[in-house]
Amino acid sequence: MPDTTPPAASSIARGGFTPALAERLHALLGDKGMLTDPGDMAGYLREWRGLWTGRSPAILRPATTEECAEAVRLCAEAGVAMVPQAGNTSMVGASVPHEAGEEVVISVSRMNRILELDPVDMTMTVEAGAVLATVQQAALEADCFFPLSLGAEGTAQIGGNISTNAGGNTTLRYGNARDLVLGLEVVLPDGRVLDMLRRLRKDNTGYCLRHLFIGAEGTLGIITKAVLKLFPRPRETELAFVAVESVEAALALLNRFQRHDGASLSAFEYMMRFGLDLVFRHIPGAVDPLSARHEHYCLVELSSPRPQAQLRASMEAVLEAALEEGLVRDAVIAESDAQRAALWRLREEHSEAQKREGASIKNDVSVPVSRVPALLAEASAACRAIVPGIRVCAFGHVGDGNIHFNLAVPEGADDAAFLRRWDDVAAAVNGVVRRLGGSFSAEHGVGRLKTKTLAAWREGPELDVMRAIKRSVDPANLMNPGKVVPLA
Repeated sequence: MPDTTPPAASSIARGGFTPALAERLHALLGDKGMLTDPGDMAGYLREWRGLWTGRSPAILRPATTEECAEAVRLCAEAGVAMVPQAGNTSMVGASVPHEAGEEVVISVSRMNRILELDPVDMTMTVEAGAVLATVQQAALEADCFFPLSLGAEGTAQIGGNISTNAGGNTTLRYGNARDLVLGLEVVLPDGRVLDMLRRLRKDNTGYCLRHLFIGAEGTLGIITKAVLKLFPRPRETELAFVAVESVEAALALLNRFQRHDGASLSAFEYMMRFGLDLVFRHIPGAVDPLSARHEHYCLVELSSPRPQAQLRASMEAVLEAALEEGLVRDAVIAESDAQRAALWRLREEHSEAQKREGASIKNDVSVPVSRVPALLAEASAACRAIVPGIRVCAFGHVGDGNIHFNLAVPEGADDAAFLRRWDDVAAAVNGVVRRLGGSFSAEHGVGRLKTKTLAAWREGPELDVMRAIKRSVDPANLMNPGKVVPLA
């Protein structure tokens, strides 16, 4: 198991959630806005993979920025630490409280409105609790497109996506969440509201403060509203499921598409056969679209706002040339929206299939794109040396160098015993990643899971600056303490 030991007492703000404070918060938020019944609170306290289950005196659910700011102010005055929470889909324990039970959870789930959509500015202003899929749909209904897309989009909320700088399937073309945000509104740890809800694409007026809060995982404040960038709605989309000769062949194919029509390439995903076998085994309705078995696969998507972009011809031309040269072994191109959804499902259900298979050790890493083959080969060998029989399930956004290097328990082995090797296995993977010039956290964040790793990788001036920012914005360490930045 990863290290689940609570942080040292000195790193957690010790406050007093007194009956008087509870009464004032209830008067502010009402029955819907303040939960204290254990049954009502349970879903807010448990990390979705079950790695941590925290405790809290109350779940606060403000309905407006004003309520959120006042709730934060009251907690700050009482010295009560706060854990911001959106959809609670964090992969690193960032959104649940610690086991000591001294922190309140502040959920933005009731702040979920689409406030404004401007198809001329190509912007959408939303509250932080808006579900990502709802934001996507609102954009489509206005004949626009919001490109952030990930497996948890039916549950994840936009404030959490921004706070974790979520990546996803379209990063190759559109960037991470950071690249899709023009403005923010944030409640600071003392209850003041930082209003940066600007729709400007150019604004060189001092430090760009919104970027401090994007990717900070709630350690500097609570994101309450955001101005999002929109794009023209795709009119034509083509998706191909491709069996390739090797990981090196996958990169060669990526390069072919980039050179042929890079502006249309919206996603390029990698999967290995073992991961697909788990999907076919555990996900009802999942079927192999190809007649023969292969070891390496890619999912390639082209899209364009032009209704006659001839993407089918582009897809076929690149694949046919790659087939003739031996890079591609077989391929199928989706013929309908239903087929596209079925092919994407093979990629998106990897995490659920792994969960049903048994224990798994997960690594969200990135390396320069050219070094992905070395990552897969070296990290696989290193892990097999530690745990004989370990099963490698690597997949992900190979187009931007982000691989989810996950490892399944050996067949017939004990889950608990396997998870006790988590730190050893993760250290081996990270050692390879570091040699290759990569990152131990590509898109899932640091949270509670990887704070010690951050301290080891970002030591010196970089870590000093991070600590200085945290202490300046949150001197009492009240906002999501013990997460992301180790203060000692």
